[in-house]
Amino acid sequence: MENNQPIIVKRVKKTAGGHHGGAWKIAFADFATAMMAFFLVMWLMSSATPEQKRAISGYFQDPIGFTESASPYAIDLGGTPTPAPERTLNPDVSETPESQPDETGVSTDQIETLAEKMEQERLELLLQELQNKVEENPELQRFKDQILFEITQDGLRIQIMDAENRPMFALGSAELQPYFEDILLAMADTIRAVPNKISISGHTDAKPFAGRGDFGNWELSSNRANAARRTLVAGGYPDEQVARVVGYASSALFDRADPFNPVNRRIDIVVLTKKAQRAIEGEQGAGAEPAAQEQAPAGAPPAPPADALPADQLRERLNIFESGGSPLDQLNNQ
Repeated sequence: MENNQPIIVKRVKKTAGGHHGGAWKIAFADFATAMMAFFLVMWLMSSATPEQKRAISGYFQDPIGFTESASPYAIDLGGTPTPAPERTLNPDVSETPESQPDETGVSTDQIETLAEKMEQERLELLLQELQNKVEENPELQRFKDQILFEITQDGLRIQIMDAENRPMFALGSAELQPYFEDILLAMADTIRAVPNKISISGHTDAKPFAGRGDFGNWELSSNRANAARRTLVAGGYPDEQVARVVGYASSALFDRADPFNPVNRRIDIVVLTKKAQRAIEGEQGAGAEPAAQEQAPAGAPPAPPADALPADQLRERLNIFESGGSPLDQLNNQ
């Protein structure tokens, strides 16, 4: 009994806070908050437009100047609008609603500039497709010296001109020659791929019209423009997409140095920009009927109808020039 060692029992008193305490919870909450902020910033950067990114950059580069010149918030995410601080306006600079930024931070002027740029790209692509169609089609390639494409401030202009021994119309009438109908039918399929409206104008040379005294170059040019419109419509072009049909007689010569040059006898088809279309609609007035009507001078007697092929024959001829899908459809979906 004397050799037995004493037995020692240790009792540990447990506390209510656990072995490690609650400090880890605070660290985890800080980590979760930081990750949420990180993903929020990544989402904002991916959804922000280039203009908004520039606004954010300007805010962090000069927060005081940014706040004094605009809203204190770089990006407006919607919700309750926050009024911007009052600022002193320059009396010499007038602020119009068109130049004010909208809820996305992009002004109306910037939106219109972007729309005009996309429209310019659409017209350039249409120009390329028309040129390719002329080059690839053996029937049209023979007449490529009579077809001129150019982009103007009003849109894409297609000029189809007479040649010395190859007129578009019968002499002194609005009867289309078969090759001219083929050109119009081939172009109708491509032009209708864009949503822009068109303007059609007829032109003559300066040679006086030899015929009735009450029928001249003004009536002749108007009838020829309408004959071209009817052929385009027979080829599948929507009639409501024609903004204007007008005859200019010899008032807008292509070759001013030689008023009797055959190239002055031509048909102009302009694929209008939206700006040019609004200008035409403004000229016609709110109560004006859509274009694609006879545009002969007021008081002139009815002109003789143009002799054109029936619609079914024109559609049969159009089948010769039908092609596959156009890349213009991809641009129009933007």
